[in-house]
Amino acid sequence: MRKTFSLPSLTLAMIFLLSHAACAVDGWPSDNDHIVYLRDGWTVSPSSSDTNASPDSLPAGGHPASVPETVLASLVGDGVYTDIFTGTNLAKIPMEPFEKPWWYRKEIDVTADQAAEGATLIFEGINYRANIWLNGQKLAGEDTIFGAFRIFKLDVTGHLKAGKNRLAVEVFPPKSGDFTMGFVDWNPKPPDKNMGLFRPVKLHFYNTVSVDNVFVESKIDHANWRTAALTVRADVMNHSDKLVQAVLKGEVDGRHFRELVSLRPKEEKSVTLTTQEHRELLFDDAHLWWPWELGEPNLYTLNLNCDANGAVCDETSTRFGIREVSDYVNADGYRAYKVNGKRVLIRGGGWADELLLRESETNLTAQVHYTRDMNLNTIRLEGIWGSSQRLYDLADENGLLVMVGWSCQWEWGNYFGGKENPKYGGFTTEAEMTLGTNYLHDQVYWLRNHPSIYVWVLGSDKLPRPDMERRYDSMLAVIDPTRPTLKSCGGGTSDVSGPSRVKMEGPYDYVTPDYWYLDDKHGGAYGFNTETGPGPQPPPLESLKRMFPGDELWPINSAWNFHCGRGEFGNMKRYLKAFDARYGKADTVEDFAARSQAANYEAIRPMYEAFSANLPKTTGIIQWMLNPSWPKLYWQLYDYYMVPGGAYFGAKKGAAPIAAIYNYGDGGVYLANQVDAEQGEMQMTINVYDLESKKVFSTNITAECPVFGARKLLDLHTVKLPTPVYFLELQVTNSAGKDAADNFYWLSAKPDLLDEKKSEWYVTPNTSFADFTALNRLPKAHVDSTVYFTPTAGGMDAEVTLANTDSHLAFFVEMSVVGAVSYEILTPVVWTDNYVSLPPGVKRVYRAHIPSVALGERPELRLEGWNLR
Repeated sequence: MRKTFSLPSLTLAMIFLLSHAACAVDGWPSDNDHIVYLRDGWTVSPSSSDTNASPDSLPAGGHPASVPETVLASLVGDGVYTDIFTGTNLAKIPMEPFEKPWWYRKEIDVTADQAAEGATLIFEGINYRANIWLNGQKLAGEDTIFGAFRIFKLDVTGHLKAGKNRLAVEVFPPKSGDFTMGFVDWNPKPPDKNMGLFRPVKLHFYNTVSVDNVFVESKIDHANWRTAALTVRADVMNHSDKLVQAVLKGEVDGRHFRELVSLRPKEEKSVTLTTQEHRELLFDDAHLWWPWELGEPNLYTLNLNCDANGAVCDETSTRFGIREVSDYVNADGYRAYKVNGKRVLIRGGGWADELLLRESETNLTAQVHYTRDMNLNTIRLEGIWGSSQRLYDLADENGLLVMVGWSCQWEWGNYFGGKENPKYGGFTTEAEMTLGTNYLHDQVYWLRNHPSIYVWVLGSDKLPRPDMERRYDSMLAVIDPTRPTLKSCGGGTSDVSGPSRVKMEGPYDYVTPDYWYLDDKHGGAYGFNTETGPGPQPPPLESLKRMFPGDELWPINSAWNFHCGRGEFGNMKRYLKAFDARYGKADTVEDFAARSQAANYEAIRPMYEAFSANLPKTTGIIQWMLNPSWPKLYWQLYDYYMVPGGAYFGAKKGAAPIAAIYNYGDGGVYLANQVDAEQGEMQMTINVYDLESKKVFSTNITAECPVFGARKLLDLHTVKLPTPVYFLELQVTNSAGKDAADNFYWLSAKPDLLDEKKSEWYVTPNTSFADFTALNRLPKAHVDSTVYFTPTAGGMDAEVTLANTDSHLAFFVEMSVVGAVSYEILTPVVWTDNYVSLPPGVKRVYRAHIPSVALGERPELRLEGWNLR
């Protein structure tokens, strides 16, 4: 049943002011005298049949584009293809137009001063090969400009003229066997294979001497974790034909230092500044960068400029954090991680770039806030690594850890039609290994100043070949000795470095909650599971209606399958088998959407909780996946339209740093603490209700909260099961009487039974399932609601009070902020909690924040619940 509430005193004028008060910031570094981003004013057009023709000979016109942007993204933006993510429309886009090269063209305005300076044209990402022309002159060709993860820097000194300059880039699509980006089995391949300029293009101007590749390293005194020594590295180059005496000047946090650098004609020199010569780089009271649960993610900015002959030649700013990351092997032999000497249980999800590689500041910001709000501390990127550095900037600012690495598609020989090597993957020939080494080199240089990145992942499912691993190690020892590496996210043993001590043993499809506690051979709660999850997470009803036309919305059909994964994951049959048995077969899409949120919540929560309850035997858990590349039904904690459903709030509850947990394996109630710090004494209240909402058991237990571990407080098996379905309510307060944690479970007297003998790499089936169908016969309950909307600088806050005035429990109540006119959910939105259950007589307060970008109309509160009157 739905109920809506609004605040009449909130006028449309106020909403307008709120929604327009803070425009979305694009998040990119601003242009300055030395760096100019070539973003807007591009066109894309198909190549002529004569691919050797000068770009000046091609006809004018084309589709407007803004770089970074793939070809297909430009065509969608120009309306050539519309509504491509609805139903099976994506499959209807022809492949043929993208089998040939396309031109990107742009006119660049250059001042007379800029034309007289030195200049470098930089391409941060081209997929996959390109011919590059400037003012009708070919600068470089596809024989050297190839590789999706190379960064290309072209000297264009003397090639630019004052006024209009024409840049043309002929981009060739990747071919089978090319080391390009890909979505593996996550979703359908984009028809253009992501061909295009998918990362920024910029011009770097300088006068005589340039500064590049700035890197700040920090070493912290482990005795007090306050004193930190910085080392600043930079490459400076004299582009003139004369000897130059340059002065490199730096400033950090009001501390100034300088270094005299003598450069011979055309000489490039790597300069290293340390505390031995520059006492200003020694911080006695450093503000460290921390993951959010351990402290503040403090950031600094290094400003560098180079003077020669009394004038500034070049300048740059670099943001960084003072922190140390390290890995270790725990007592059970599993790889684990520390930040600034503190243990961290990795809790994260696998990041998916948008299918067309479009990047929105508003969307990125919301997704990072969602990740933090779900109590996750890590984002894992595989394969694409983002269309810009903006995701990493936001992770730095929000105290999120990031692990980045290559795509498993390169490791699967049969992915490209070849023969698969059982142990090693990826680069094989000398040419391929050179390309792979250059890939890593360029990406590390591009990203190494981000404190959020705590590990470089050098192989996904498999190990790099020994020769490749040695090349990686030798290079990283020079260009980034500050981070550990993970040679494989799988469980292989390297001939060079030994066992990975992590695992990738699934599951990737639906498993029942007890799996995470009982399994000790595959993906269960031990060690570091680098990618796993309970498979499908169908989104709420509003999103399903946007995904499927009316005739495809119900019953589940081939269009739904198209929005699943690929291969073994091309349908939801395993999920549906469990869903029908546990919750009852749905007759309508409305019933399915509502019940599936409970099923999603119940599937995701115990995965994170089990890794918390089993500390310190556990060291990390990455849900596959965090977010979707397009509207889909599989592998997501929130959907493409930014609606936070049951999986979102299940993850938020399951990953809470301080948690009250029901162990589906042993029937115990646990108090868990994922933070490597003392929390003191806490009290847990445990209540059990039967199906008729009668409280049949209640107790209070006081115990010292464990440090980076869990403590069993009660064996629920000692409590007589009151009804076929019953409810467990847990509430924790700290020594000051403040709420520290809470949880609510619906449990079945009939257990789930795993069929472990039939386990496969992607799933462990069941011989029987729990039975929650009695929930469909819950008596109706009445909940009184009040809401207050308060305008804020960044949008609006909502305070919602729910009071169950009935004698029956109100189960799985969803609060949504909707538009008063459209009645559609406003997103993004961050709730303190949702999908909540209220025992009889209980009154609770919940809060939400709605950013300005979501406020296009007056908001109302909508309530929906399993058994609301």
